[in-house]
Amino acid sequence: MTSETPWLTPAELRAWLGLVAVAELLPAQLDSQLQRDAGLTHFEYQVLAMLSEAEDRTLRMSALARRTNATLPRLSHVVRRLEERGLVERAPCATDRRATNAHLTPDGWDLVVRTAPGHVATARALVIDALTPEQVTLLEELSRAMLHRLDPEGRLTPPLDELAG
Repeated sequence: MTSETPWLTPAELRAWLGLVAVAELLPAQLDSQLQRDAGLTHFEYQVLAMLSEAEDRTLRMSALARRTNATLPRLSHVVRRLEERGLVERAPCATDRRATNAHLTPDGWDLVVRTAPGHVATARALVIDALTPEQVTLLEELSRAMLHRLDPEGRLTPPLDELAG
């Protein structure tokens, strides 16, 4: 850092430290619920959820890696564990034999369907229900602003416009 670095104001520091605390505590809470209900880590659940939302419940491994912000080696390791549980299967891509697809099995689909209500309830209890409707709107705006800088390519940015209902 240089002497020109603008230090955080007390209000900015409180906001920053609050965000850091949420970023540290929330994943552990989500992992705890998913381990208890489904024997999954939050990352494993995200892999299954991304496949559940894909056409034919299938994605190329490279696309799945982008959607989960994972390296291919990390994703391959996790998918192997999910394969061992019969939740995912891998197969060569029909249109590009160099690529590999991951497909959510019927057992994987059933697990996502059974687990999603508890996961949503946990997200609601930990985050959404702690906020007023106005704060939820503000959280969406704040998330979009931060994601614009953190994820300029939109790999993890949820399709919020498509989710509007």
